[in-house]
Amino acid sequence: MRLPLLALLVSGPAHGYELKQALEALLGAAYPRPNIGQVYVTLGRLEKAGLIVGEDVEQPGRPNKRTYRITAAGREAVAAWYEEAAAEPRVLRDEFFMKLALAEHAGATDRTVLIRKQRRRYLSRMRELTRLAAAADRDNRIAHLLVEGAMLHLQADLEWLERCQEELE
Repeated sequence: MRLPLLALLVSGPAHGYELKQALEALLGAAYPRPNIGQVYVTLGRLEKAGLIVGEDVEQPGRPNKRTYRITAAGREAVAAWYEEAAAEPRVLRDEFFMKLALAEHAGATDRTVLIRKQRRRYLSRMRELTRLAAAADRDNRIAHLLVEGAMLHLQADLEWLERCQEELE
């Protein structure tokens, strides 16, 4: 959450709730919504690290609001983030694969049963994403691409499950 918040602050000062709303508006309903507490904790850490500066703004009849602006060091961190390629798209330490690999050793469950449960979970998630895609704001291209990417990854995961089942039967 650190770098996305910094990236949002490049365009100008904002307070925590504005940043949370900006992330939600940009990414749509498919992306996990940030917790406001997590946003403020992250902003506190960014401020301690010297990447942002906070300033209390008085509001008549209401508590002060803390607004944050990015520092030169924060801008450098954002630039470095964009220069760096993202990590591998698939996590090699996949929890499902570890369960599958150890199922026989642990005697916990049949591998085929495990694969079927995982397939049901993926299909359920695919249905959720399909509903999100149908209900999504067509003008929010970023959110649409996020949902489409998630669906493509799920399709690949479903195909991989088929491969696992074929190989292990």
